[in-house]
Amino acid sequence: MQVKSNSAQLILLVAVFVIATCGLIYELVAGTLASYLLGDSITQFSIIIGVYLFSMGVGSYFSKFFNNSLLSWFIRIELLVGLVGGFSASVLFVVFPIASSFKPILYAFVFTTGMLVGLEIPLLMRILQDKVEFKELVSRVFTFDYIGALLASLIFPLLLVPYLGLIRTSLFFGILNIFVGLYLLKKFRKEIKSAKSIQLVAIVILLAELATFALSESLMSWSETLAYNDHIVYSTSTPYQRIVLTRNRKELRLYLNNNLQFSSADEYRYHEALVHPAMSACDQPKHILVLGGGDGLAVKEILKYPSVETVTLVDLDPAMTKLFSTQEVLVTQNNHSLTNSKVKITNGDAFVWLRDNHQQFDCAIVDFPDPSNFAVGKLYTTAFYQLLKKALKPEAVAVIQSTSPFAAPKSFWCVSETLQSVGFIATAYHNYVPSFGEWGYVMASQKKYSIPDTFQIPLKYLSKTVMQQMLNFPEDMKAHEPLAINRLNNQALVNYFEEEWGKYLEQ
Repeated sequence: MQVKSNSAQLILLVAVFVIATCGLIYELVAGTLASYLLGDSITQFSIIIGVYLFSMGVGSYFSKFFNNSLLSWFIRIELLVGLVGGFSASVLFVVFPIASSFKPILYAFVFTTGMLVGLEIPLLMRILQDKVEFKELVSRVFTFDYIGALLASLIFPLLLVPYLGLIRTSLFFGILNIFVGLYLLKKFRKEIKSAKSIQLVAIVILLAELATFALSESLMSWSETLAYNDHIVYSTSTPYQRIVLTRNRKELRLYLNNNLQFSSADEYRYHEALVHPAMSACDQPKHILVLGGGDGLAVKEILKYPSVETVTLVDLDPAMTKLFSTQEVLVTQNNHSLTNSKVKITNGDAFVWLRDNHQQFDCAIVDFPDPSNFAVGKLYTTAFYQLLKKALKPEAVAVIQSTSPFAAPKSFWCVSETLQSVGFIATAYHNYVPSFGEWGYVMASQKKYSIPDTFQIPLKYLSKTVMQQMLNFPEDMKAHEPLAINRLNNQALVNYFEEEWGKYLEQ
């Protein structure tokens, strides 16, 4: 099959651009979806990139077996890419709550998409080889290919995830693939066998994807209904996480990337234990730093102290702090804490913020998610705690939520050991939160401080007796081996966390 004009050549090269853009978008959708549903974004992206590139190689290898009607095969494969890639996020979100083994299905989609994309580029080069000098052909094809990849990598986090979400993003680019196939079919109709039947298939796929695009919110809600037992009252995807709120007759629950963050039925147990021991160990704390805690529930507890003059909250996700600043049902939970005049909210990476910060605080409440991946694990490293130390006055006290000492004792005590390695005095304690189970915290300071046995304000849960119990650890919550210090270059904590929680959840 020969391409007979410069305009036809350009059309096929533009198709390369679309192929590269769509292919990388499908890969990014799969990686982001996997990190939402499975956690550990670095591992998931690494595996998916490896599978995708390998499958492209497989597709390139098998392209040599296509010898006739190359343009016809090229269009068919373009339609298949649009079908498989376009529906990938929809199918994966629906399958996740019901599949006994989700990863093989995920990797099958990635492999199939990559193999089809790997087939297309060699076929296109063979279609053009008789009309373009070889070195010019390679130059043009790979230039369009790499430009498409660059475009995809830029628009995916900046535009597609925030405004379309994962399901609509994959469907949008699936539709784009189908349109390219239909346009090529129209342009080269006389040179393609069975053009009418191919066109009919393309139109059916296009209509199915358009219908699914229009119903994507309903589809997402239905798939999440399968994953959560309670009624979903709000859900959204941000560049950083998937936020889902559920409600039943007794409680409101917040999930981030499928992990429970709080239940309104017992969040006071968690947040009283997180905030008040550290605040009560300080002498009239005035300036408080909160890292994480974008739901405002820790800030609510902090504002109960009359001495507090300012609260600086640093949280990565602006969608989170906006949600808990504006939605009536949520601001009732946090008592309008995020709109209090004493509170200043900064949205950004806490590591970067601490590095650039020059203020010192009387108390710091560190309420990050568990260190389930390296992006969060860096916030539990020696490098981070050294920055935290610089942000604290000499007599200040900090507290760090430190996962479950029952489910993950090595992870919990690794946090304590890491704090001590940078010069903090560390005091570990734990409490029982019905929604989570046994949970742990570590207080840290540069000078000795008194463990509070009384609290300045009335509390629902904490008391002198409860605090004494929280400081005692039974044998099954202790680490019985030497532990590594969590550093940026080893991320030992993330490895402990994956190992321990993986075993715990399998039980």
